[in-house]
Amino acid sequence: MKRLVLALIIAGFCGPAAAHAFLEKATPSAGANLRVAPAKIELSFSEALEPAFSGVTVTNTASRDMSTAPSVASGTQMSLSLGMLKPGRYSVRWHAVSVDAHRTDGHYDFTVLP
Repeated sequence: MKRLVLALIIAGFCGPAAAHAFLEKATPSAGANLRVAPAKIELSFSEALEPAFSGVTVTNTASRDMSTAPSVASGTQMSLSLGMLKPGRYSVRWHAVSVDAHRTDGHYDFTVLP
């Protein structure tokens, strides 16, 4: 019985599991082959983001930044306006800090077809 009481006391000191902002949806999606170049990248996350510490970049194969303005994060959404993309492969790199200060990051590629 003492062990059960001790276990319940210890469990009471444990806080809820830490949340992380995981990428749930990306437009364009990872590995997409597009006939029309996108005007922007849109990312949706599982948790609200801390805008000052979250961002996304898009680069071409020469590592040139393809954005026309800084990325914008609001709520669970992040977006990045893009310049005119020529046919080729592009890399998307993102980092997201949830409002509880946990960081996640990732990357993927998409291709604009000729």
